[in-house]
Amino acid sequence: MNIGKIIFSTLLVFGALVSHALEIKPYSASALDQAQKADKPVALHFHADWCPTCRAQTKVLQDLKSEAGLDITVLVANYDTEKDLKRRFNVRAQSTLVVLRGQKETYRVVGDTSPGGLRGALKSAL
Repeated sequence: MNIGKIIFSTLLVFGALVSHALEIKPYSASALDQAQKADKPVALHFHADWCPTCRAQTKVLQDLKSEAGLDITVLVANYDTEKDLKRRFNVRAQSTLVVLRGQKETYRVVGDTSPGGLRGALKSAL
């Protein structure tokens, strides 16, 4: 096998892994709207900087970014300032993860910091 084919094959495999990976970015109304209109899986992480549970969840979510097959975007919403968004999704506590597929809520987690719990919640929208 020539080196060009090996490099091309490696890039294809790497590209497939990258395109099917968890993405974490700050919340924006347009990002949520686009994901919902496209019927894409998306999660809202209601996070507060002062919350130790939120920080633990963030660490787990960062670790999950390396897992193949979690093709979902997590939008990090500021729990203290996104009051309209909290009302819209009936969020009453920081460290809440609301998982959606389009307009449909598929799962909700409050305070869970376990990799299995957060992974399962995210996979509910796939």
